[in-house]
Amino acid sequence: MIPLVRRTRQPHLEQWALPGGWLDTAEGLQDAASRTLAETTALAPSFLEQLYTFGDVDRSPTRVVSVVYWALLRSDLVDAQRAVQGAPENVEWFDVDDLPELAFDHNRIADYALWRLRNKVGYSRIAAGLLPDEFTLSELREVYESVLGRRLDPSNFRRLLEGSEALVPTESFRTGKHRPARLFRYNAEAEDLGL
Repeated sequence: MIPLVRRTRQPHLEQWALPGGWLDTAEGLQDAASRTLAETTALAPSFLEQLYTFGDVDRSPTRVVSVVYWALLRSDLVDAQRAVQGAPENVEWFDVDDLPELAFDHNRIADYALWRLRNKVGYSRIAAGLLPDEFTLSELREVYESVLGRRLDPSNFRRLLEGSEALVPTESFRTGKHRPARLFRYNAEAEDLGL
């Protein structure tokens, strides 16, 4: 899911766009990205990184260069915030695989961010930015499936993770419809997931 903002002025009046804003003279780039995200979603990112600089000459009626950051928000915090507050009137959450036609070159930016996430998930802990501190292996697999856009074999996924040092089992379990599932957390000292 990705938050989009309905534009309230020209150009592209009423069209959906990625959240953005101007850089304050006393503010660093990362601080501006965090502020913009908080103003849009009322949440702080669990992961924030500079994505790319977009500056094609024809991307806006006037010359605009955008230093784009991408952020990950924990799904449990997003759900809780949306249940309590909802979103500002001109903000809605969209499935990243079903975005409308966005203003400016924002579809290109969203596509690039998704490409980067799908590549990075295989060699880093970036999936942790979408999960609570403790999670089940099924929840972790669901994040990978969602990011990669394909189903993963549960047995192979479990075997890969159990053979790595990336996850640490906790003494806690999550109960539900099926047998209790052990909760895990990321091992802060392990290099990567080995997937």
